[in-house]
Amino acid sequence: MRPAFEAAGLKLVEIDWRAPLEDFADIALVLLGTAWDYQDHFDDFVAKLEALEARGIRVCNPSRVVRWNGDKRYLKQLGDAGVTTIPTLWFDEVKSSDVAIALDAFEATRVVVKRQIGAGGLGQHSFGHDALPQPGWRMGQPAMIQPFLPSVVEEGEYTFVFIDGEYSHGVLKRAAEGEYRIQSLYGGIEHAFEPQPEDLAQASAVFAALPFEDMLYCRVDMARLPSGELAVMEAEAIEPYLYPEQASDLGERMAASVTRRLQSL
Repeated sequence: MRPAFEAAGLKLVEIDWRAPLEDFADIALVLLGTAWDYQDHFDDFVAKLEALEARGIRVCNPSRVVRWNGDKRYLKQLGDAGVTTIPTLWFDEVKSSDVAIALDAFEATRVVVKRQIGAGGLGQHSFGHDALPQPGWRMGQPAMIQPFLPSVVEEGEYTFVFIDGEYSHGVLKRAAEGEYRIQSLYGGIEHAFEPQPEDLAQASAVFAALPFEDMLYCRVDMARLPSGELAVMEAEAIEPYLYPEQASDLGERMAASVTRRLQSL
């Protein structure tokens, strides 16, 4: 995206989010990029964004969006707003016995345990009746348990990218052979795709349910339920990878949106 930004007269400078505030002195707008360790230092990360905003620096997406989006309990709020979500059990701490309880509650043969504050599938586990965690196992942090969706492996996970409130492009992500996680870290492969109108309508309904109107970007990840309906897995509004390889005009879209924000300062 750098060439598109430079063509728009914008200068991109990479700064570690842990850098002193003084390093941001000449920065008008901070665009969150690859802060992929924020989940392990969440309070510090949000505090830095708030400090930047207190200095008059525009942060995209804003700290209040990050704070809300960082804990996956936001999915409960989306479900209450009528968005189709995956059935979920929430725990302050997951024990081995909770996995067995979830398998029975969902009438599932397999479940996935995820961190409530997490990213990239890191720290994620999948268990089944034939592969339960060892007695005494604990997740070690607040977590969520969901039934495993076979469609993630059989069909893939769908990503819908929104820039400045408008749908930009779609990506179909497929897991590697023998793997259920679709991230490239685990061998996943991504392809551009054109969504069916009904699927795009469902993704747009997820985006419309988000309680913010000033997001520069958002990535809605969805998977198909056995009913055939898409359910939201994530609405990533912190530092999602936006798949520029699958959208030739993403750089221009982002540069135009950043320019509009700078002009409004």
